[in-house]
Amino acid sequence: MASSMRSLPSDHSRYLESFRLFLENSTEHQCMLEFIEKKLPGIISSIGNGKSAINILSVGGGSGEIDLQILSKIQAKYPGVTINNEVIEPNDEQILSYKERVAKTPNLENIKFTWHKETSSEYESRMNEKKEFKKWDFIHMIQMLYYVKDIPATIQYFHSLLEAKAKLLIILVSGTSGWTTLWKKYGPRLSLNDLCFYDIEERLSQIGLKYQIYELPSTMDITNCFIKGNKEGELLLDFLTETCYFSKTASLDLKNKIMEELKKPECSEEKDGKVFFNNNLSAIVIEP
Repeated sequence: MASSMRSLPSDHSRYLESFRLFLENSTEHQCMLEFIEKKLPGIISSIGNGKSAINILSVGGGSGEIDLQILSKIQAKYPGVTINNEVIEPNDEQILSYKERVAKTPNLENIKFTWHKETSSEYESRMNEKKEFKKWDFIHMIQMLYYVKDIPATIQYFHSLLEAKAKLLIILVSGTSGWTTLWKKYGPRLSLNDLCFYDIEERLSQIGLKYQIYELPSTMDITNCFIKGNKEGELLLDFLTETCYFSKTASLDLKNKIMEELKKPECSEEKDGKVFFNNNLSAIVIEP
């Protein structure tokens, strides 16, 4: 790896800029919202039965856009029931965005929000130190497991906090996605720092958890990545490789190989003169 290459999350403003572009150019949120609309009501159908309050834990809640959609479905299923929604999120800006979003959203009177500025491992350590083992009716971890050092242990810990009828929802890139192909092949040459995780189904089976998987088809328009000097394309390349200023800091050999890989059918599909990256996600619902 070239010494000048560094991970994208190390430059927070560039990370946010590239992430914003990723959302604009992909169907990431649309496919999640469709899942929440069509599948989530069935998944949460018994989590609040007989309860006067429902406890929800959002691990890596980000700016809250998806969280609020999830909460609206729980409100619809259990009208009038008090909802305690606690959020684990290490980033100040994201928490601020989340709070602003809550302030602008109507009909949240029965929801109590609590934010914890910490990582999932910091939360776990804090709870263990306090010997607190609060149980939850619904825990979700959306697009955050890439940043966890020991994924099976993290899943096991949060799984241990589930109530009898609760559910743990994990959303992350699918094993069939272009991300998996790209990172498996070139991860060691990029600044990924153990960022990705490919065999989650196998690991879940190994630790004996009962789960169901839903595939969420999604694409990202990466056409601009192939236009030399295109600013948006360069930012999307940063996001794809998790490398800050990838096109400027990667070796010519690595850059050529990545660009070649991105056009292969394992990663993308060319349609109407555009290149669409396979951004498929997996939604994994784990039982107590």
